[in-house]
Amino acid sequence: MSVNIQATYHGSLRVDAVHGPSGVQLHTDAPVDNGGKGSSFSPTDLVATALGSCLLTIMGLVAERHEIDLSGTTVSVTKEMAADPVRRIGRLEAIVTIPAGRVNDSKMRERIEAAARKCPVHQSLHPDIEAPIEFVYEA
Repeated sequence: MSVNIQATYHGSLRVDAVHGPSGVQLHTDAPVDNGGKGSSFSPTDLVATALGSCLLTIMGLVAERHEIDLSGTTVSVTKEMAADPVRRIGRLEAIVTIPAGRVNDSKMRERIEAAARKCPVHQSLHPDIEAPIEFVYEA
């Protein structure tokens, strides 16, 4: 399956992108430390966003198959840039927080965590990017 994304550069380090199938539009801006205004997600912020969204989506797929409600589950992804040998993402640390009472069975927790670690975005990251995932189950 292929998806087309159309992007247009508007100057001043700003880009608009349109998701072909839905027509939904998003905007990016370079971060302040790289000459932009920081008025929106940067392209590398979208990588962090994609990781977090993918983790939650894959967890949701597994949970729904087992009639588990993961509503309210959150992920916080912290992106750290590296400068050597070139500017790139160096680390994406994800902390997934699952509300109390959602997943009580230890085997189901293992299944959901294993699925998350195999999300397509996580699997697509370059091996030089550190990408630890922590799971927190609220009491």
